[in-house]
Amino acid sequence: MVPYVPYPPGQGKVGYTVPEGQEDGHELLDPSLPLLQHADLKDKVVLLRVDHNVVKKGKIMDQYRIEVTLATMYNIIERGGRPIIMTHVGRPYDKKTKVLTVKRNDETIDPVVAYLQRKLHIKFAVPLFNVTDNEGIHDIDTSINWLIHDLRERKIGGIYLPNTRWFAGEEDKGEKMERFVVQLAGLADVFVNDAFGSWQPHASTYYITKYLPSFAGLCMQNELTHVREILNPKKPFLAIVAGAKYDTKIGPLNAMYKKVDRLILGGLIYNTFLCAKYGVKIRGVEDSDIQLAKELVEDDKMGHKIVELPFLVESDTLETRIEGKYRTIGIKDFTPGKEYSYVVDVDPSSFDEPHVIEALDSARTIFVNAVMGLMPNFWHGTSKMDERIDCNRTAQKFFGGGDTLQEFKSLHPGLYQKALESPKYYLFTGGGTVLKVIEEGDPFALPTVKALIANGKEYGYKLPTAEI
Repeated sequence: MVPYVPYPPGQGKVGYTVPEGQEDGHELLDPSLPLLQHADLKDKVVLLRVDHNVVKKGKIMDQYRIEVTLATMYNIIERGGRPIIMTHVGRPYDKKTKVLTVKRNDETIDPVVAYLQRKLHIKFAVPLFNVTDNEGIHDIDTSINWLIHDLRERKIGGIYLPNTRWFAGEEDKGEKMERFVVQLAGLADVFVNDAFGSWQPHASTYYITKYLPSFAGLCMQNELTHVREILNPKKPFLAIVAGAKYDTKIGPLNAMYKKVDRLILGGLIYNTFLCAKYGVKIRGVEDSDIQLAKELVEDDKMGHKIVELPFLVESDTLETRIEGKYRTIGIKDFTPGKEYSYVVDVDPSSFDEPHVIEALDSARTIFVNAVMGLMPNFWHGTSKMDERIDCNRTAQKFFGGGDTLQEFKSLHPGLYQKALESPKYYLFTGGGTVLKVIEEGDPFALPTVKALIANGKEYGYKLPTAEI
C-alpha cells in the first residue's frame, strides 16, 4: 500500500489562487477526496490519466488541455515519481454498431508526445503494441517491461501509452475490460486521475481505481474547485449552450434551466427548440427531438428564461459557404407549418438586439459551452457572441469544452490569451463535464470522482492535519 503523506511545511501552495481564509484549498474540496500532493511518490511508477484529446486529423488543434496538466506532471517527477501517461483521442468505438475502428493517422497520440518533448525537453517512449484496424489493441504485451525498466532507471523521462480507446477493453464492460484494467494496474504503483473532461466510467478513468491507490491530480482539483462557482453562482446567472443533438442534452438542459436566470441556446439545440415552439420545420431537425423539446417550451411559458436570438442564417447546403445560397431569416416571420432549409448559424446582428445585450450585460456569472455556427464556414455568430460577452467586464466568465475553446482561440487569439491570464475568465477542459455536474448538482458525484473517494476509503485516506 502506498502511504498518504502531506507536503512538508511550506510546500504545496505554489500556483494556486483560493479565497481568503482557505489558503490550503482543502475547504473547497471533499475532504475524503485523495489528493496528489498527499501521496508518497518517491521511486513509484505513476499511471497518469489525462485529457489530451486535442488531436484532429493528426494535428493538435489547441494545446490548452495539455498545458493545464503540466503542473501535475512536474509535481510527479519533482517528487520522485516516474510517469506513464495515457489519454483517449477521438471516438474510435461506435456505440451504435459496437465496432472499433483504428484511424492510425487521425487519432494517434504522436503529435501530443512530440509537443511534450519539445516543451519539456524530456524523452517520452511510446510502446509499440500489436494494433489491428478493426479490433484495436487486445493486450499490453510484455515488451513494455523494457521501457518500464528504463523509466525506473531514468533513461527516459516518461512513457506515453497509445490512444486508450484503441484498446478493446477501454469501453467494454466485460471480460475485455477486466483484462485491460488488470494489465494497466500491473504497470504502476499509483494511479492519478487528472482528466476532468473524461467523466465516463471507462477502464482507464474508473475501473483502474479498484486496483491501485488513486489520487486526484492538480488539474482535476482546480476544475472541481471552479465548477462549484457555477453550482453557486453570483446572480444573475446566464448560460449559453449549443449542441448537435437535442436528445443527448435533455437532462443537462432541464437541470440548467432550473439553475439559470437566463438561457441562450445555439446550434441544433436552438433549431429544435424553435421548431417545437413555433411549429416550423427546419431541415436536419428530427421529429422525435421536436417532441422532446416541447417540455422546455412549456417550462419557458412560465419561466421566461430563454433569450431568443431573433436572426438566423439559413443555407441551402451544409458543404460550404456559397454566395447566394445562404440568407438571414427572422423569427418574427415564423408561422406554423413553414419549412426552412438548414439553419447553420446565428446572424451576428442578433447580439445587437437590446434584449440580448441586456441579458449579457446584466449577468454576474456567464457559462459558455457553445459554438453557434456550423464551423468552419459559418463562424460569424460565434465571433460576435465572444465579443459581446467580453463587453461585460464585471461578470465571472466560464468557457468549457474542446470545440468551444478551440473556436474561441481561432476566432479571437488575442482575447483568448487575455482570458488565460484574466481572473474574470476560467476555461474548463470539459464543458460536457460541467453540464453533467450541473445535472447531478454535485461535482463529487461524477463517477470518476466517486471512484477516487471510494478508493481513498479502501486505503484509509484521511486529509492530513499538518499545516501546509
